[in-house]
Amino acid sequence: MKRAKERRAEGEAAPEVTRCAIYTRKSSEEGLEQRFNSLDAQRESGEAYITSQKHRGWVCSPTRYDDGGFSGGSIERPAIRRLLEDIQSNLIDCVVVYKVDRLSRSLPDFARMMETFEKHGVSFVSVTQHFDTTHSMGRLTLNMLLSFAQFEREIVSERTRDKIAAARRKGMWAGGRPVLGYDLKQCRLTVNPEEAKQVREIFALYLEKKSLLATVKVLHARGWRTKRTEPVGKKPYGGAVWDKPRLYNLLTNPVVIGKVRHKTEQFKGEHEAIVGVGVFDQVQRLLKSNGICGGSHIRNKHGALLRGLLSCGHCGVLMGHTTTNTRANRVYRYYTCYTAQKQGHDACPCPSLPAAQIERFVVDQIKRIGKDPALRSQTLAAVRRQAGGEDEPVSKADVDAALEEFSTVWSALSTTEQVELMQLVVQGVRYDAAKQSVSITFQPLGLRSLGQSEESRP
Repeated sequence: MKRAKERRAEGEAAPEVTRCAIYTRKSSEEGLEQRFNSLDAQRESGEAYITSQKHRGWVCSPTRYDDGGFSGGSIERPAIRRLLEDIQSNLIDCVVVYKVDRLSRSLPDFARMMETFEKHGVSFVSVTQHFDTTHSMGRLTLNMLLSFAQFEREIVSERTRDKIAAARRKGMWAGGRPVLGYDLKQCRLTVNPEEAKQVREIFALYLEKKSLLATVKVLHARGWRTKRTEPVGKKPYGGAVWDKPRLYNLLTNPVVIGKVRHKTEQFKGEHEAIVGVGVFDQVQRLLKSNGICGGSHIRNKHGALLRGLLSCGHCGVLMGHTTTNTRANRVYRYYTCYTAQKQGHDACPCPSLPAAQIERFVVDQIKRIGKDPALRSQTLAAVRRQAGGEDEPVSKADVDAALEEFSTVWSALSTTEQVELMQLVVQGVRYDAAKQSVSITFQPLGLRSLGQSEESRP
C-alpha cells in the first residue's frame, strides 16, 4: 500500500485491475472422473497466462466456468450461460480460453458472443494462439481460426450423415431404439416372437376397428405396453401405456415389413419382416382415408378444435362454436362469447371470431413454440408454476418432445384425432379482444403423456 502511494506521488499510475474469467470445455465426459483432467489442464494454462500479465493488473476470478461433456456446436451449456450472465452483470473484464474452439465451434454463435463481449467492454484471449480482441489483427485472426473450426465441425457432421445414409442403403440398422417386435443384438435387429405376435394382432385390430382410439382402448383392456428395453448400465426406457401417437408411429413404421427408412426413402433391411406388405399397405390407406374424411366416429361434426377451450378475455366465459348456412349451402363457422350471445354486445363487446382463422393461429403458435428454445423454456416455467412448483409433473425433455411430436403427427391425424390431441395438450385458450392477443395454457399431464410417447419412436 505504501509503495503504491509512493508511485502515485511520483506520477506513476497503478495498472487498473482486469478481472479475468477462465472458460474450459471438453466435448465428452470420458476422463472427467480423473483427479487431474482436461478441464484442469486448460484452467492451469489460463491461470499461468493471467499470472504472466500481472503487471497489467490481471487477476484470475475464483469462479470456475467448466463445461464437461458438452459440444461446442451449441451454446446450450450451463457454464457458458453463467459466464454470459456474469458478463452482463459487469463482473468480468476479460475471458481467457485455452483455444478458440473451446468457447464455440459455431461461427454465428461466436459472433453473437463477441457482440455481447464488445457491448460490455470485455476482451477475449486465447492462450495457445497468442492473440486478444483488443487489437484489429487479433479480431481478424480470431475470425479466420473460428471459420476453420466451424468447417472442421461441418466436415465431421457430413461424414457422420454420409455413414448413416450408406448403412441405411445397405439395409443395416444405423442406431436408435428397437421397435416392438424386435430386439437389438450386436447392432442387428432380431425378431422377438412374442412381441411380433402382438404387432400382427395390433395391425389386425386397427383394420377391424378402423380407429386409432378404439384400437388403443382394446390395448388398454389387454394390458399391453410399448417396447421396454433395459440397456446394461443405463436407465430402462419404454413400457409405456399405448396412446394414439404411439400407435400411429408403430402402424406407419416400415421396419415391421423388413425395411429401413432414411429420410423419405425406404430400403430393404437385413432383418426379417413380421407384418405382410399387403396388410401394411392396407393400414396406410385406411390411415390416409381417415385423415381426409375424419374417420368413422366423428363426434365433432364440424371439427371445432377449440370447443370447450376458447374463452373470452373480457368476461371470462367460454366462447361457443356456432355455424351459419348461406343460401348456397355453404357453412361458415364462428366462436361467439356466450355472454354476448345471451345478453348482447352491451354486456360483452367481444366480437365473434372466424373459427378456421383462430384455430389455424393456435396450431401455428404451438408449432412455433416447439421450434423456439426460448419459448419452450417459457412454456416449461409456466407449466411448472401451474402445477404447483415442487412436484413438477413435466420435465424439459417432456415439453421438448411433446411439442416436437405435436408438429410431427398433426398433419397426419384425422379431424377427430386433431380435436383429441388439442384437448390432450391444451388446457385453455384465452382471447383478449381489447389487446388483440391470444394466450395458451398447456395441460401438464398431457404434455408429459405426449412427451413420453416420443420414447417409443425408433
